[in-house]
Amino acid sequence: MSGLRVRSSLLFRTTTTTALRSPIARPSRHINSTPVSCTSKRLFSCQSVDMSEVKKVFTENAMAPAGPYSQAIIAGPQIYVSGCIPADKTGALISGSIGDKTAQCCENIKAVLAAAGADITRVVKVNVFLDDMANFAEMNATYEKYFAHKPARSCVAVRELPKGVPVEIECVAYIGEQNEKGRL
Repeated sequence: MSGLRVRSSLLFRTTTTTALRSPIARPSRHINSTPVSCTSKRLFSCQSVDMSEVKKVFTENAMAPAGPYSQAIIAGPQIYVSGCIPADKTGALISGSIGDKTAQCCENIKAVLAAAGADITRVVKVNVFLDDMANFAEMNATYEKYFAHKPARSCVAVRELPKGVPVEIECVAYIGEQNEKGRL
């Protein structure tokens, strides 16, 4: 009999029903598990996720990662762009107003998306992190110049950001179907 178990937003198709007994099921060495992604259609439908379809993105036109992460990951029809801080492609933090720093974050996002074969108009979700909500209005004035298509967004104040910067922006872009050259 076949069962399903949930782990970190993924469903794992298994060959046993005992996987449903644990409130937090984990893949077992003894059970053949296949990751499955689900999309909403009436109840839901599932399709297999091939991890070979997950690709790392790197460009020299944006700041290199400051730690053990990628500038972006392409997974299926989405690009997950890591948080971009106001630093140029050499990694030097820029000076200026919060508007200038927000613009640099957005320019970094544009460069990473270009390397992934997309552009900023494909962004569907943005997360903005500010070290002080007093900077919101100025950040927002610059932000809307880059994201005129108004993707979904969250903006939160945090105690501290990497390298002491006042703003960091991350996003998710939808790339959909691509041609043989990887371009939209």
